[in-house]
Amino acid sequence: MSGHSKWSSIKHKKGAADAKRGQLFTKLTRALIVAAKDGGPDPASNLALQNAIEKARDASMPKDNIERAIARGSGTGADAASYEHISYEGYGPGGVAVYVDVLTDNRNRTAGEVRHTFARHDGNLAESGAVAWLFERKGVVLVDRDSTDEEELTLAAADAGAEDVAEEGSSFEVTCAPEDLHSVREALEAAGFAVTDAEVTMLPKTTVEIEEESVARKVLKLIDGLEENDDIQDVYANFDIPEHVLEAVAV
Repeated sequence: MSGHSKWSSIKHKKGAADAKRGQLFTKLTRALIVAAKDGGPDPASNLALQNAIEKARDASMPKDNIERAIARGSGTGADAASYEHISYEGYGPGGVAVYVDVLTDNRNRTAGEVRHTFARHDGNLAESGAVAWLFERKGVVLVDRDSTDEEELTLAAADAGAEDVAEEGSSFEVTCAPEDLHSVREALEAAGFAVTDAEVTMLPKTTVEIEEESVARKVLKLIDGLEENDDIQDVYANFDIPEHVLEAVAV
């Protein structure tokens, strides 16, 4: 059981109920603006924009908001030009590796805030490249496990060009190359499978097992603290928390 994947899934399901919808839309809007500016407004020829649109739709972002963000990015681009895509790497409690993706209009402000968040939760920033090698970028499609036959899904995923299918909590996790995410998702949905989420993410090559509740709680507070920052688009970590520990600290 990958603790980070499970925790991300829990947070994803809670997202609509939490009072953070506006913050989520802010992050999605930035991603749409920058993707449209960098690669143009046509998702058919812009993989980053295609993925950003699907992520926004999955979050129930209104169509008008999506279209306005794309227009801003592909127009004069004043808003998009002010955003800088950077990353931070560090370590959390228990030696957990943490990789942070950022879109910011003020590098100094964001660097100070990220450093403060790490320090406040018993972590520390590291040099560029310190932990990036522990992750690999992949497309991930989650399919509801209760209503799915694993053998049928595995065959359909292979036909669609996916690399692997594995159980992940209440879902099957279908992994593929980032550029194949859209086609794999479309193929699985066309075959009748219940896709619950799909995104390009950073999967850990190795994991750090956390069995102490006190350490697990600190790790999750660090992840939450980073994700609450509007400048931070995504946070990836390589912790693996047993399900019983995760459920104990998640209440």
